[in-house]
Amino acid sequence: MTEAEFIAALRALPLHSGARGLADDAAVLEVGGETLVLTHDAMAEGTHFRSDADLSDVAWKLVATNLSDLAAMGAEPVGVLLSYSLSNEDEQFLKGLHDVLATFDTPILGGDTITGTGPRTFGLTAIGRATSNPVPSRSGAQIGDGIFVTGTLGRAMLGFEGVEEHRSAFDRPTPRLAEGRALAPVVTAMMDISDGLLLDAYRMAQASEATLALDSAAAPVADPARRMDALRWGDDYELLFTLPGAMEPPIAATRIGTVEPRGFATLVLDGEPLVNAEGLGFQHG
Repeated sequence: MTEAEFIAALRALPLHSGARGLADDAAVLEVGGETLVLTHDAMAEGTHFRSDADLSDVAWKLVATNLSDLAAMGAEPVGVLLSYSLSNEDEQFLKGLHDVLATFDTPILGGDTITGTGPRTFGLTAIGRATSNPVPSRSGAQIGDGIFVTGTLGRAMLGFEGVEEHRSAFDRPTPRLAEGRALAPVVTAMMDISDGLLLDAYRMAQASEATLALDSAAAPVADPARRMDALRWGDDYELLFTLPGAMEPPIAATRIGTVEPRGFATLVLDGEPLVNAEGLGFQHG
């Protein structure tokens, strides 16, 4: 199965209402008068990090990618649960884990440790507290909304390729937690960019049953000569969001398009409809 096929199959299983139909990267639960946001991400050796990667960077990225999902829901972190496979680099992993948890004021709640053979896989569950209700989703974009993105795209791609000034963007991304909290009360839709702007914008269009029209030239990229690569590569962990009409965002962001009344759910790039997700970004399977 592809990733999309597997998720579609999961939707046929009993789902909690807080799962939001598995359309978002996190679940939303009402517990004792509190609104909690829960997410889980995993990282596999050979797919998400090289076999010679510094495990302190792997630990940082494992936490940061989960916190990015909380940021997309406007949540503040409560804590994390770690699934860890013991190795001869445990001290390095613990150092990176300490650094990222301290930087984003996020305590560890527990988890599980195992031993195993073969490629290493690490998992993390992050729990957050919603700061605004309703909690943003990727399914709320409306006709006439402006489409915005935070930061600069393509920095992780260049860092992965060894460009020193952008290396930290790949090894140690920064989740946009403060920006997510500021945006949560005003956005119509929001998600983080993990698999590439084009693919994630396509997913937002599908979830919102709307047409998202993007202007590639407006997108802020680290290397304009490789603009389309930057829009597809992913690992940016910036926020993609929509705002009503002519509203300006309360944080630094760039407008890259408009939600248009074309009558079908898809992505339009520079005037050309993209009819499926093939080739738009990174997909498992």
